[in-house]
Amino acid sequence: MFNINPAIAQNTADKKWWKESVFYQIYMPSYADSNGDGYGDFKGMTQKLDYLKKIGIKGIWLTPFLTSPKVDNGYDIANYYEVDPTYGTKADFDIFLNEAHKRGIKVIIDMVLNHTSTDCKWFQESRKSKDNLYRDYYIWKDEPNNWESFFGGTAWEKDAATNQYYYHKFDKRMADLNWSNPKVVAEVQKILRFWLDAGVDGFRLDVINFLTTNGITKDNPMKNGQQEHLNDIDQEGVKDAMKIIKSTVNEYDNRFIVGEIGSDKIEVLKQYQSQDLLDVVFNFNFGSIKEFSTKRIFDELQSMEKNMSNYPTLFFGSHDMPRMIDRLADGNTDRATALAALILTAKGVPFIYYGEEIGMHNIIAQNINEMVDIQGKTHYQLAISQGKNDKEALLEGNEHNRDKSRSPMQWNAEAFAGFSTEKSWIKINPDYKEINVAALKNQKKSILNSYKKLTALRNKEKVLQYGSYDNLEIEGDQISFTRSFENEKITVLINFGIKKVITLPKNAKILLGQKELKTNSYIIYKN
Repeated sequence: MFNINPAIAQNTADKKWWKESVFYQIYMPSYADSNGDGYGDFKGMTQKLDYLKKIGIKGIWLTPFLTSPKVDNGYDIANYYEVDPTYGTKADFDIFLNEAHKRGIKVIIDMVLNHTSTDCKWFQESRKSKDNLYRDYYIWKDEPNNWESFFGGTAWEKDAATNQYYYHKFDKRMADLNWSNPKVVAEVQKILRFWLDAGVDGFRLDVINFLTTNGITKDNPMKNGQQEHLNDIDQEGVKDAMKIIKSTVNEYDNRFIVGEIGSDKIEVLKQYQSQDLLDVVFNFNFGSIKEFSTKRIFDELQSMEKNMSNYPTLFFGSHDMPRMIDRLADGNTDRATALAALILTAKGVPFIYYGEEIGMHNIIAQNINEMVDIQGKTHYQLAISQGKNDKEALLEGNEHNRDKSRSPMQWNAEAFAGFSTEKSWIKINPDYKEINVAALKNQKKSILNSYKKLTALRNKEKVLQYGSYDNLEIEGDQISFTRSFENEKITVLINFGIKKVITLPKNAKILLGQKELKTNSYIIYKN
């Protein structure tokens, strides 16, 4: 049994719209294509807002849609003020935002402040000469240190124009910004204000603890043949940079910041979540568990409760990891639904990744030509350069390939899954004829209709938005908790183990589920 910390309980009563919202992540290229070019766009998404409202979504997180050569699908921004033509125009964005707001749906946008595309005007100027006005927007050195790219290989690229190396924590076409330059900080503030003035409700900050705020320090140590990223992330000045970002966002009312922190240590995560830093951070210890384990899920819930002073985030899927139903549920829809019940009733801010609500599965590249993701392709090429054959290299590439969860949304059984009329930028899962919105909405007990019931319950019950834990327990393969708020209590039992019959307290009112708890089922009742 785990009891609530009273200091945390007090904090949960602080009313915020984002604590009341179920968020839905839309991977921009893959949601809805209105013009048949094979890429999702704002007009397509605007047409789907009623669908999201019916599911009970109150917040949307959009992955990057700004002008980009798309080396990393938009996480390489070339112009921070323009909508990429692939997704439409700024006017299309404005209509989408306005229509979302009309339906009571807030919108936060992905903002990449660690690096820019090498196509960005700043970098194009920076590379011209050592005394260019933009030179110090990036990090240039005569000799590189040993820091490695997170995509594999060195993090340094020599540029012939000035015979110096520039630093790139990711792909060589994504150059890291120099956050120790006040001009870079001022540029970032200008960008944030531009989009806040446009009406966005907040930001999801990409790899925000990777910012190079203290320049290039000493080499990273090696451990068991692997580089430990001790000096190239979580630099001393990162918190100061976050404070500036937060204070800029706080110039506007009711805005929200969620940070992607590249760490699997709760001690690191918790230090970035506070009133003057980030509202919430994504906890990948919980969200990206590699294989199902009731105890591991429970331990992470308990750890977040013990360590996070504000709300944790609750999610099992994103564009960077394999689909939740394949990774954690072995393709079992009942277990996927039970996991959804967990994130929609436990304490925290829930994020649903598009397609989870219909049980979408991974796609797998059958050859290198089917692979789109730069991370997968980089690992394939590295394997080939190490003398591996095509089959071995493809295996290696697929292991790191993030395409798995990026296939187009499956709307119906028509050609191209109703996503597009012509084609799609990435392959569509062949199971779309059975697994699609149109088919599942008519099946009473489908995963889609279960999601609708769960979100409707969360949207209705303040206890599920603000309640603190009275207890948080595990017994075998059953996780249970009671949450209370303003004299109301709701108890949730989620059973991943053998069938059992529950004896309810007197006067308990069942909100969802049944007393007979089958394997991979749940009961939610009001005390």
